[in-house]
Amino acid sequence: MENSKIELFDTTLRDGTQGEGVNLSVEDKIRLAKRLDNFGINIIEGGWPGSNPRDKEFFKKIRSLNLNQAKICAFGSTARKLANIEKDPNLLALLETEVDTITIFGKTWQLHSKQGLGISDLDNAKLIEKSVAFLSKNGVRVIFDAEHFFDGYEQSQSFSFDMLDAAVNGGADTLVLCDTNGGSLPNFIYDVTRKMVKRYSLPIGIHSHNDSGLAGANTLMAVSAGALHVQGTINGVGERCGNVSLATVIPNLVLKMNKQTKTDLNLSGLSSLVNFTYDIMNMHPDTQAPFIGQSAFAHKGGIHVSAVMKNSNMYEHIKPELVGNKQRVLVSDLSGKSNISFKANELNIKFKNSKEITSKLVSEVKKLEFEGYQFEAADASLELILRRLSGEYRPFFKVLDSKVHISYDENENENTDATLKVLVGEDIEHTASGGDGPVDALNKALRKALSRFFPELKGVRLTDYKVRVLNEQEGTSAKVRVLIESAYGNESWSTIGVSKNIIEASRQALSDSFNFRLASLSNWRKVDNEELQLYK
Repeated sequence: MENSKIELFDTTLRDGTQGEGVNLSVEDKIRLAKRLDNFGINIIEGGWPGSNPRDKEFFKKIRSLNLNQAKICAFGSTARKLANIEKDPNLLALLETEVDTITIFGKTWQLHSKQGLGISDLDNAKLIEKSVAFLSKNGVRVIFDAEHFFDGYEQSQSFSFDMLDAAVNGGADTLVLCDTNGGSLPNFIYDVTRKMVKRYSLPIGIHSHNDSGLAGANTLMAVSAGALHVQGTINGVGERCGNVSLATVIPNLVLKMNKQTKTDLNLSGLSSLVNFTYDIMNMHPDTQAPFIGQSAFAHKGGIHVSAVMKNSNMYEHIKPELVGNKQRVLVSDLSGKSNISFKANELNIKFKNSKEITSKLVSEVKKLEFEGYQFEAADASLELILRRLSGEYRPFFKVLDSKVHISYDENENENTDATLKVLVGEDIEHTASGGDGPVDALNKALRKALSRFFPELKGVRLTDYKVRVLNEQEGTSAKVRVLIESAYGNESWSTIGVSKNIIEASRQALSDSFNFRLASLSNWRKVDNEELQLYK
């Protein structure tokens, strides 16, 4: 059944870089190509060598890379002039890459050939046929992207057929039907793809854009109609609203439609691959992305969590581990006892009187969330509360007093100083520090106060700082919520503080961050009741 297996074609390095805000260096592309190869992608489209020096450099460097199974593909257009096929700089640039797989696109919408190129239908067909033939005769596999095919089919079926016929006559290996504007509907995609599968003996492919939010559905419908070649970007990035996300399509193909792919996939590495791609693009991941998003298997409502604890199938359509994701239970004012119990079990926290403690925790969490806390975004602060009630944690220090002074010199340059009085055991440490703004000064002063007692905090760094006004109608007296993300090496954690004073809210979040790191290092040692009272 080799002929019925799906071929996966990733264009993140080419079409993906056309997305707004996406910019990849040559080294970035090479690193991503390695990861796509290891995952099991069959064809990796590296770029358009005829359009820019960076893509030319990529193809030079990728030659020395020994990939496991993936083929590197170069992308370009048909020749510009009929009289100059064999000297066309775009086609020659494709051959100079020395890859054995090339994709070229041609106009299959009459509107484009007449108004865009300004040529006759016959000349457009000749451009396609002769361009494909020139590349094919040079011993490469030619994948023909039928640009705007579905729009072209709606305007003139005969024209679109003629253009595909021209590609076939030129020696194309695969015909890819492109929904370039992303405006087609799934049933139309299915019907047209089915006709093309019956009409041609060559493999039919699908290339969908997401302008109507239907790229995933359109791709799956094309496969249902017989398409065996699927193009997309691994995280759905691309021009305008993006390309189809292979991270959505692949699990549906494999887990839901039971389709076989040409190579065995490292499906459990999918989430890691997508996160790596976002990191290398310096973009924030889509937390609600199907299958691989952080929230894809997150449960918040108490009734849902209670059901999931009995049988995860009740609210999860697959096991998250299949795609490298994990089940998460969020604790908030919507939580019930099940949420708290799940979280405690997840952290391996044992309570002497679990029912009484759980009820107390639910009440405390709901009270705090009413005051403005949000523990679903601050797991570390929540864990400190849980472990304090279990007797596994007490604060390592307490800030007794804090002052921040801001002044401006005659040139309106800001000077900020923070002074702190910190209790550590029986010692009181007084310290002061300047900084770039009040929060930075506070952070430096607190680190300075703790450095003598806890040198292990030196490597902790702040990676994110967010402030949100909770009740804007109260104006300058409104409460603020501060969320801080901290990291040490590859570990990261989030803490929270809430107050009408942004400095106090920041101090709370900073204190929790440092306490969490120290408690983690001590393996959440058991403490007695006397110790627990020390900093109350």
